[in-house]
Amino acid sequence: MTRIVVLISGHGSNLQALIDAQQRDELGGGHIVAVLSNRAEAFGIKRAQQANIPAEHLSHRDFAEREAFDAALMRRIDNYQPDLIVLAGFMRILTPAFVQHYAGKMVNIHPSLLPKYPGMHTHARAIEAGDQEHGASVHFVTEGVDEGPVILQGRVPILADDTPDTLQQRVHVLEHQLYPRAVRMICEQNPT
Repeated sequence: MTRIVVLISGHGSNLQALIDAQQRDELGGGHIVAVLSNRAEAFGIKRAQQANIPAEHLSHRDFAEREAFDAALMRRIDNYQPDLIVLAGFMRILTPAFVQHYAGKMVNIHPSLLPKYPGMHTHARAIEAGDQEHGASVHFVTEGVDEGPVILQGRVPILADDTPDTLQQRVHVLEHQLYPRAVRMICEQNPT
């Protein structure tokens, strides 16, 4: 079994896609052993609790420095002895020490066809650039923002009447399909 810890900050729809895949036994031997959030009000905490997955909150606001928060978060994560860390809407820039601690076993999903459009506002940027397609990328996390090796990508067309919101909705649906597939691939390639 591959032990997975999921980090979230908000609604947790990608977390729910992973929970659903786990319940269908579609994570390639992966099992979510904990969900951690930096926001107490994150709905994803309730999603985890409803699925009987341990969920914890650790507020970054309780720490004066980013390094101190990341060190405390690492201790919490390490309590679960994870094989894979999955960032599912975790809205924090991670310190180099955190990234190095989980090098090669931490993944993220980003709403663009990386290396295009790292960072924020990807949907508007793709439309403004006149791109014909957009999508999402699952990648390993490295110290550079959205710069890690891509594991899997999915694409959607950009329609003539698309707005950033309509494009975001279609990419979000794609993410819910893509992330469980990518996690399954990783778990199957690296069984523990």
